[in-house]
Amino acid sequence: MRLNTLLQDLLIKQTTGSLEIDIHDIQVDSRRIQKGDLFIALSGHTVDGHDYISQAITNGASAIVVEKTVEVPSTVTTIIVSDTQKAMSILSNRFFDFPSKKLNMIGITGTNGKTTTSTLIESILTHVGYSTGVIGTIHTKFADVVEEASHTTPISLDLQRTLKRMVDAKVTHVAMEVSSHALVQGRVRGIDFSSAVFSNLTQDHLDYHGTMDEYKQAKGLLFSQLGNGYGHQKKYAILNNDDEASTLYKTITSAEVITYGIDHTSDFQATNVSLTPKGTSFTLCTPFGTFQTTMKLIGKFNVYNALSAIVTCFTQGIELSDILLALEEMPGVEGRFESIYAGQSFTAIVDFAHTPDSLENVLTTIQQFSKGRVFTLVGCGGNRDKGKRPIMASIAEKYSDFVVLTSDNPRFEDPSEILNDMEKGMSSSHYKTFVDRKEAISYVVKEAKEGDTILIAGKGHETYQIIGDTKHHFSDKGEVLQAIREKTSV
Repeated sequence: MRLNTLLQDLLIKQTTGSLEIDIHDIQVDSRRIQKGDLFIALSGHTVDGHDYISQAITNGASAIVVEKTVEVPSTVTTIIVSDTQKAMSILSNRFFDFPSKKLNMIGITGTNGKTTTSTLIESILTHVGYSTGVIGTIHTKFADVVEEASHTTPISLDLQRTLKRMVDAKVTHVAMEVSSHALVQGRVRGIDFSSAVFSNLTQDHLDYHGTMDEYKQAKGLLFSQLGNGYGHQKKYAILNNDDEASTLYKTITSAEVITYGIDHTSDFQATNVSLTPKGTSFTLCTPFGTFQTTMKLIGKFNVYNALSAIVTCFTQGIELSDILLALEEMPGVEGRFESIYAGQSFTAIVDFAHTPDSLENVLTTIQQFSKGRVFTLVGCGGNRDKGKRPIMASIAEKYSDFVVLTSDNPRFEDPSEILNDMEKGMSSSHYKTFVDRKEAISYVVKEAKEGDTILIAGKGHETYQIIGDTKHHFSDKGEVLQAIREKTSV
């Protein structure tokens, strides 16, 4: 693409060099630069891209976008802007030819449930014949492509590149998790969402946002940015009517609002909810009729996830009968209330629950079907919200017969100090602490007897343990299976 064409949407403070040159690609990592590429120098919290301009030029960059005057060879074009982060969004949209406008983009935000909801939406859309893409915590997935995710929501350049690949692969619908970090950092600027879905708002990420109000405002950006015009494409804000934050989101979006819920009257409401160890059933009340609904997913929290997926797919023009049939056939989501079975006489569940609300949801569901004792293994991440640590431990204690506190991505913190913080939430002696998560899992599996239930909470689908800034291979599911086999072989 010609550089002057690429720059046409951007407010530029100053340029040096020729704008009549061809740009082969855009990069923000100087190590990936090839001859003829444009390098955008991002000013990050820990790394400043301006420090790597010389490396980018050495690798072949023919133009650079910066926030300040820099000395470069006369053969390199310089574009100075006020904000390179925002410039990245604008330039990547133009370079990849605005791919989100060619897709039905569904954005899902909220503290809990984003992955399950996106998976449900993907499953329903695929069931009726659409070609789908998913971008989220577990992976990016479309056509024959499955790529492990490094962030819930990629930076805008990587996101636009991925969406362009989806367009080229004939994808029609994309279900995308949108994190609060991504919204604040502008990673989804320029994404033309057709629907924005809100799951819930509970304590998390206060190490980043500071207060719950700031966290709520961050989530609200998805709805305030949903579009302010009518007639081109229908826009929907799909909100959990049982969550107080929806009151704000209703007022800040110009999109049509559709509500879902259980406890409060909603456009799509679940009543007569019945939970069993094998699945969930409920009556779905809608403006278009009442439907008996069954699914293999377990728990009230999954009813909320199902409702949001039902509403979303309905707004995409799918018949409710087809939606409910697809939902009934859905097997479950990896690492989300996933039952692990290797011939043992007790129940073992692995779940991603890593917030107070999600842990309570999972444990209250277990309480409804567990015939024996409940063991909960849980940890809290290092260099993250310290305020939730004693709360998590207290919730585990409230709904369990025995609690095991252990490590969960300690990062740069001393795991023992994290455990000390969690112990402040314990009021009894019915618990043990293990710095080594493998040892903790082995212990809880050995202690479980027939009819008991053990919950391994916090990591879910993750296959790593972050110590310092290094990811070490670790799978809760794998460790549970190994521990069960060792126990049953004795």
